[in-house]
Amino acid sequence: MMKLIGSDDWVVVLDERGRDIDSEQMAELLGDAGNSGASRISFCIGGAYGHGTQVRKRANVTIRLSSMVLNHQIALVVLMEQLYRSWTILKGQNYHH
Repeated sequence: MMKLIGSDDWVVVLDERGRDIDSEQMAELLGDAGNSGASRISFCIGGAYGHGTQVRKRANVTIRLSSMVLNHQIALVVLMEQLYRSWTILKGQNYHH
């Protein structure tokens, strides 16, 4: 995974031990990342055994999507919905109530 992360990426590691955030905080996180000057935001979803030490150390922030453990395929679907929700929050659209 480290080969895919650029030196100027803003890295979000998704991990069951990460910080628990709500949708508004996720939107704020994306806004901060977008204003950081990074070339892109990289979201890292771990496999069955989580992330290696290098990936965890490289993270700008570590969050969790749920208190429950999710397999990586479900985590991707949840992440996509939360990214969409976050962008609508940032744009002031009516998706999030």
